[in-house]
Amino acid sequence: MKTILITGATSGIGLAAACRIAAGGDRLVLVGRDPDRLASAADHVRASGAGAVDTQVCDIASQEAVRRLASAVLEHYSHLDVLANNAGGFFLRRDETGDGVEATFATDHLGGFLLTELLLDRLVHSAPARIVFTSSVMHYGTALDLDDLGCARGYSGQKAYSRSKLANVLYMRELARRLAGTGVTVNAFHPGAVSTGIWDFAPWFAKPVMAAAKRIFMVPAEEGGRRLAALATDPDLGAVTGCYFQKDRVRTPSRVARDDALGVRLTEVCANLVGLPTPSGTR
Repeated sequence: MKTILITGATSGIGLAAACRIAAGGDRLVLVGRDPDRLASAADHVRASGAGAVDTQVCDIASQEAVRRLASAVLEHYSHLDVLANNAGGFFLRRDETGDGVEATFATDHLGGFLLTELLLDRLVHSAPARIVFTSSVMHYGTALDLDDLGCARGYSGQKAYSRSKLANVLYMRELARRLAGTGVTVNAFHPGAVSTGIWDFAPWFAKPVMAAAKRIFMVPAEEGGRRLAALATDPDLGAVTGCYFQKDRVRTPSRVARDDALGVRLTEVCANLVGLPTPSGTR
């Protein structure tokens, strides 16, 4: 029985992926912020046929909470076969977490970065294993200012979200290089324009437009979940690493996302932000 951990698992893509994976009889570890929603999600996944379902409460934007989550995982699971960094958010107004980090970057990238780094040894020990990042097509056409990762200058929700998703792809590629030969693969994907609660932060005047877009243009959460489940479990993808997927196919990420030197520097900056030493093997 494999152990598969999914963050952002109480709704949307994460819950849909968990239900799809459940049919294989593996152990699912569902991570979310709200205990009641986690309990409801767990019941839903159990009904889908999971071999076992556990829950872990964690606000991925809080470094202290992520450290507690990592400690719990290391204590309770002797092996970890898949880590799916799926938690995310979209924030119209700039806000900072208790750690002093802009909320979008903390939620969409830095929390997953910290969790991944804390669990790397367990993943390597469990190889073959997989790490998956839910990124976005919105990483195209944006840049990354390492001196202003929190968009203190000229914040917009779209800018912050796009930058965090670019950071996902840059880190994915650097991590795949670091883990080459260990049996741990690392990939990122665009789930599609998925109709999930992430768009509920739209301002009141945009909500009718977003509601119509969800009905007409966006794919259901089950489609995004299917794509996440494939990267997590499809045997044909077991040896694929360092890739960005879009519509179930490997796509060339943006020019900026392919800047390997930038990926190294981003990893160093993120390690400093979470109080970790620069990861060994970083160029």
